[in-house]
Amino acid sequence: MEIVNAIGRRKASIARIYVKEGKGNITVNKKTLEEYFTVPELKYQILRPFSVVEAENKYDINVNLKGGGIKGQAEALRLAISRALVKINPDDKGALKKEGFLTRDARVVERKKPGQPKARKKFQFSKR
Repeated sequence: MEIVNAIGRRKASIARIYVKEGKGNITVNKKTLEEYFTVPELKYQILRPFSVVEAENKYDINVNLKGGGIKGQAEALRLAISRALVKINPDDKGALKKEGFLTRDARVVERKKPGQPKARKKFQFSKR
């Protein structure tokens, strides 16, 4: 198997991954997955696509992450992994799509408008 690459985005985060056959090592910005993502819930979320298609410890992944916060980066990485798994085996697409792992979450922060303190909040109205 050759190296398969995929990209995932969420909010301001971009995850570029390179997948090859191996023992299940995941390197994120030259750190291990456990060093980079210390929150157990995020690690679980990232590894879910592998458990859905029963491919745990089958592939080595090298990840370049940039932008956004830790949660957005984790969700961008999950999308990239799911897309790479579909490139490797197109038969897995149905299972991943059913779990919602192939849908790009397009929600981003609304911009702040002029004359307002935030995007939707208004300054207190004074009649007199």
